[in-house]
Amino acid sequence: MHELGYAQELSRTMSGFSNFAVSFTIISILSGCLTLYGFGLNTGGPALIVWGWPFVGLMTLIVGLAMAEVCSSFPTAGGLYYWAAKLAPSNGAAWSWFTGWFNFLGQVAVTAGIDFGAAFFINAFLDLQFGYAATPPHTILIFGVVLVLHGLLNTFGVKLVALLNDISVWWHIVGVLVIVGALVFLPSEHQSASFVFTHFVNNTGWSSAFYVGMLGLLLAQYTFTGYDASAHMTEETHDAARSGPRGIVMSIVVSLIAGWVLLVGITFAIRDYDGAIASSTGVPPAQIFIDALGVTGGKLLLLIAIGAQLFCGMSSVTANSRMIYAFSRDGALPASSFWHKINKRTRTPTNAIWLAAGGAFVLGLPYLWNATAYAAVTSIAVIGLYIAYVLPTLLRLLQGENFQRGPWHLGRWSRPIGVVAVAWVVFITVLFMLPQASPVTAKTFNYTPIAVLVVLGFAGVWWLVSARKWFKGPKVQGTPEELAAIERDLDSV
Repeated sequence: MHELGYAQELSRTMSGFSNFAVSFTIISILSGCLTLYGFGLNTGGPALIVWGWPFVGLMTLIVGLAMAEVCSSFPTAGGLYYWAAKLAPSNGAAWSWFTGWFNFLGQVAVTAGIDFGAAFFINAFLDLQFGYAATPPHTILIFGVVLVLHGLLNTFGVKLVALLNDISVWWHIVGVLVIVGALVFLPSEHQSASFVFTHFVNNTGWSSAFYVGMLGLLLAQYTFTGYDASAHMTEETHDAARSGPRGIVMSIVVSLIAGWVLLVGITFAIRDYDGAIASSTGVPPAQIFIDALGVTGGKLLLLIAIGAQLFCGMSSVTANSRMIYAFSRDGALPASSFWHKINKRTRTPTNAIWLAAGGAFVLGLPYLWNATAYAAVTSIAVIGLYIAYVLPTLLRLLQGENFQRGPWHLGRWSRPIGVVAVAWVVFITVLFMLPQASPVTAKTFNYTPIAVLVVLGFAGVWWLVSARKWFKGPKVQGTPEELAAIERDLDSV
């Protein structure tokens, strides 16, 4: 940390496994796969759900490998925006500024998407168990409660979060085995293999099957987000230059395998399908569970999914708050001195935690009047995060042989992997800003471009008017003696 110019303010207590666990938990196949499963059924159906997953997973792995190599060279909580500053051949502060703002947008949106998805499933369970109807106001209320819960858990300290993340890994793996096992062995009937692997559905209103199929990739691409958490947690991880990159890559690989098993198992269990799944709760997987196992069995599987989603949202707030903490440490957010404050007792960035939760809540509010708001939130998460993911990769490519590799690197594969990663992100950035349903009305409008342009416009105007005069990229906190003094002050509490 001192070599990178920072004091060790955060508590370095996480193991390499815990670092992996954070990213694996945020990817959360039991969150992303299930919460967007209904979207996938309408935009391509079983064929796109089953085959889109391994394709997108492979492309994501390429992006993750490129990120991991850079992470090994610069293991800091700032992650992506810090990398951009150090890799830019010129105007490093500008590259850092815009990378950080895209990362901030994506982090807040992915937190919103995860906890909003959890709210959908909790509302579905409460509807089945107590008759608490799955309406937009009820879902928003539950969404707010979940965000408060995750804010509180993160406020208690990183040791509790690390423990819960370790538990989360096994919850996800065992949960997938239980859900798939129950859906495979207990029902008396299953869909045919031709249905699962070849049946195409288009309920979007668009006539182009290719366009609809491309839109359907959102299910997989949204799920494969948040693995930059391993980078943001490096300041709290032992052997960070190796553990951070491994956490990024292994979280993608394990999720790729387990997620495909989950999606195939659920799709085989679909009953009475005529192009749509009628669900009173508004959650198609819940109806699939109930149709296959009965109401009691369906509720039990629903609880497994809800547990995973709650773990996922907690980890997302953790990673989000570390990015906010680091970005404000370098003065890049309004009221940075407030968001950068560390709770001396827990050694956590408490104010940043609550900004992460509050910003996510604001992004979810349009669901009260826009039925497609959830899909828009997930698109915002994908676009914001992946632009931030790929900008350091692009700059690393421009560095060529001048790039100083860390102990974990790609060797001669670095350049081809980087080129493919950049091309893929350009493609999905355009794709997920396009309309998702036809005709385009106030209720079906994809407000992703508006959210992206608002943040980009705000960051751009602020940069031109003011920030370019004073933001110089990541700051050095002081001399080695001054950094040591900061650490002694925190240790004395």
